[in-house]
Amino acid sequence: MTQTADERILRSSPLRRLLLSRPELGSVVGALAVFVFFGVAADGFLRASSLSTVLYASSTIGIMAVPVALLMIGGEFDLSAGVLVTSSALVSSMFSYQMTANTWVGAGVSLLVTLAIGAFNGFVLTRTRLPSFIVTLGTFLMLTGMNLGFTKLIDGTVSTKTIADMEGFPSAHAVFASTLTLGGVDFKVTILWWLGLVALASWILLRTRAGNWIFAVGGNQDAARAVGVPVARTKIGLYMGVAFGAWISGQHLLFSFDAVQSGEGVGNELIYIIAAVIGGCLITGGYGSAIGSAVGALLFGMTSKGIVFAEWNPDWFKFFLGAMLLLATLLNAWVKKRAEATK
Repeated sequence: MTQTADERILRSSPLRRLLLSRPELGSVVGALAVFVFFGVAADGFLRASSLSTVLYASSTIGIMAVPVALLMIGGEFDLSAGVLVTSSALVSSMFSYQMTANTWVGAGVSLLVTLAIGAFNGFVLTRTRLPSFIVTLGTFLMLTGMNLGFTKLIDGTVSTKTIADMEGFPSAHAVFASTLTLGGVDFKVTILWWLGLVALASWILLRTRAGNWIFAVGGNQDAARAVGVPVARTKIGLYMGVAFGAWISGQHLLFSFDAVQSGEGVGNELIYIIAAVIGGCLITGGYGSAIGSAVGALLFGMTSKGIVFAEWNPDWFKFFLGAMLLLATLLNAWVKKRAEATK
């Protein structure tokens, strides 16, 4: 009887093996279904200009979903990711304006400050061994207060002063917020940033020793530490990766509108996490992919814009969001059980 059961486990189907090796497969199937659905239900959804809009919406989420996915594979969360984007933009804007400095100097200072906040999250987490939920919730609350408090203190309002006429703004706008025209269709440069981060993160996960560390730490950090994996350094690096993504998103926010509202970003951290989960990342860590996070972000973009093109009530977006999260979580849990059964 035992031998027969073992043989059934060994004779796993090709589909099961594919699901275990490609975490993003379920989200790809879901993305294709959503694409076909809105292609039929929404007039104009399949136009090139509409797809460009979908890609832009996806990229603004995907830039952050990629490092958040890596962090989740490493077994942690970051609830401060949404407001950190705004913090990055505020530091860049206020430093440039108050110091009458080149906007690139402000962007450089913002990068250092943002990376320091990411390192702080990782350092506190590894030193105290508190749950990442508590550590980053604390950072979220502190940054939310600081964003509003410092902006009012320095600029006297809840938004920063415009920096559109300052030196370096045109070149920074070209890097972070420009529009590229291909075949008569406009595409935002954030799409290139997004694809570049996906490629870089995939290479790190699949082709480097650091990628092995990330999977090991997320799977079982005690076992990883026992075999020599630098757990603390890996987690701090992952939080700094999230901070780097926040810096890119923050500069895009700033150089798109030349001013920043200090209350922006609250709640976006949940969107980044949901995109990663929809893309195949397990809540418990140790499983997922950068490509999956990109597909999760694409699902967001198609759903949010598809509802608009279909002329539905946009309030339904949150319903679809919750449904996609629930289905993705159930699928990921099923895949984990199958993986454990075949060990």
